[in-house]
Amino acid sequence: MRDPRITTLAKNLIQYSVNLQKGEKVLIENFGLQRELVTALVKEAYNVGALPFVLLKDHQVDRSLLLEAREEQLDMMAAFEAQVMGEMDAYIGLRAGDNISELSDVPSEKMALHGKTVGTKVHREIRVPKTRWVVLRYPSSSMAQLANTSTEAFEDFYFNVCNLDYSKMDKAMDSLVELLDKTDRVHIKGEGTDLTFSVKDIPSIKCAGHMNIPDGEVYTAPIRDSINGTLSYNTPSPYQGFTFESITFTFENGKIIKAEANDTDRINRILDTDEGARYIGEFAIGVNPYIQHPMKDILFDEKIDGSFHFTPGQCYEEASNGNNSSIHWDIVNIQRPEYGGGEIYFDDVLIRKDGRFVIKELEALNPENLK
Repeated sequence: MRDPRITTLAKNLIQYSVNLQKGEKVLIENFGLQRELVTALVKEAYNVGALPFVLLKDHQVDRSLLLEAREEQLDMMAAFEAQVMGEMDAYIGLRAGDNISELSDVPSEKMALHGKTVGTKVHREIRVPKTRWVVLRYPSSSMAQLANTSTEAFEDFYFNVCNLDYSKMDKAMDSLVELLDKTDRVHIKGEGTDLTFSVKDIPSIKCAGHMNIPDGEVYTAPIRDSINGTLSYNTPSPYQGFTFESITFTFENGKIIKAEANDTDRINRILDTDEGARYIGEFAIGVNPYIQHPMKDILFDEKIDGSFHFTPGQCYEEASNGNNSSIHWDIVNIQRPEYGGGEIYFDDVLIRKDGRFVIKELEALNPENLK
């Protein structure tokens, strides 16, 4: 018997997240075979009179392809997938798997090549700007392990997070969007962090269940060359199959001039992928009340209550600062007291301290008001 929470999630994804309409086409792309949710999504798509298409992928198979992939081969793969994506009105990306480090031994140059071809031509040039899309994880034993919980406890957590009332969160975010849109200077302070930048005239975008599940962030981008100071991240950050820790960036006129981590050589190779990789493409504030601690899964970690992320690489078209890169790496800092605290100022006014909003117009985004 299907878990009724799966049916609820499928209905929310089809009817709310991508707002699928009669006659529209939706691509359901599944990394790791999760039959229950995929079949529930297909059924819900048919229920609204839409046309579902399914593409199944596997990280182990992808690893074997990438290890010896050639550029012309990846160009052909990108052309094939771009043709399919170009026909779609909506996209649901379901990510699951048993090993987050499956791609850890794929050479970095192969990963960069994949990002430049499939990542750019399919997702950045077509899916993101031209479809209504949502990406989500699906609970597994390995995810429960990363979260240090039992499988059953993690599943309960997962469905609480993913079936949250995102329409309520959507309304609560309006005041933060309005304030950010009026802001020029941002100043972030915390342990090992003293960072300033401008967001003047760059749009602010609320994320409340339409593009990611789980969701819960408001993002914009810094003016590309306005960033100065030091930022020390305090969460582990998996990227290209390796988990980075103790990441510290030093900025000068927008550029990361110094980067350190538990593998400093490796992180600098990633930041040398292209010119835009050493500049920031996104600044976002996380507010999901059910996500309290990092679990090495960025779709969850970037939404952590009391967090922000500062992203090397590609900016989003909706909040563009002109930075272009084949990477987009969301790295998270949590400012709640148990993680060392911290402060965010907009134009010299303190708006969040130790992870809690401290001005009246933003109090609706504190966790007790979003549950």
